[in-house]
Amino acid sequence: MHRTLRAGVAVVALALIPVAGAAAAPYASRTLSKGTSGSDVEALQRYLGQAGYETAPDGEFGPATARSVRSFETAEQRRPDGTATPSEQRLVRSRAEQAEPEPAAEDGEEAYVDDNGLAVAPASAPEAVTAIIEAGNEIATKPYRYGGGHGRWRDSGYDCSGSMSYALHGAGLLDTPLDSTGFMSWGERGRGEWVTTYANAGHSFMTVAGLRFDTSARKRSGTRWSEASQSARGYRVRHPEGL
Repeated sequence: MHRTLRAGVAVVALALIPVAGAAAAPYASRTLSKGTSGSDVEALQRYLGQAGYETAPDGEFGPATARSVRSFETAEQRRPDGTATPSEQRLVRSRAEQAEPEPAAEDGEEAYVDDNGLAVAPASAPEAVTAIIEAGNEIATKPYRYGGGHGRWRDSGYDCSGSMSYALHGAGLLDTPLDSTGFMSWGERGRGEWVTTYANAGHSFMTVAGLRFDTSARKRSGTRWSEASQSARGYRVRHPEGL
């Protein structure tokens, strides 16, 4: 009986060794793919976010992380298989370190976020900008839902491009919702004076009067509006004509 118990304990202990080793694996020391987990996965997720590819840093390599990796691979002209090799992990880290924050708007022309998580437009903002902010406020705290805001304007939740589409529709700038790929060619090239959109194949967000309107901000503060900047690395930068 005691011999059987000792054997069972030994088997359990041996089974735990690979898990503990994986959790403590140094960054870029192994290939990461769906089903892997650990501190190196979390580091990859954080670097992806800093490089412009929205990824929740939960330490679990799931479908969302695989999508972000594929978007990164596509942008870097690599085979988009959603698997992060050590060399790709080092490249992601390099891109994150090279990323530059979005410059703020001119003094006196910035909106701000109030205590309720809603944006307040500056007095000097054009009517269209105020309308974007008002529409954005309507859904600022709504849940994130993949595909939300694309089948209908009024929805229970909104994804990144659905959120942008709703806010821009509020100013009469969009008749139908766009996905992130659609925003890559929407509007005019370059940054705008008041509104700038950022899009790649995996994520999109925009700045309005100096504030960032981004679903990733909601994860941290409960609202899509944020006064914190976000790297523009890896995004197509566009703006509405005249803004």
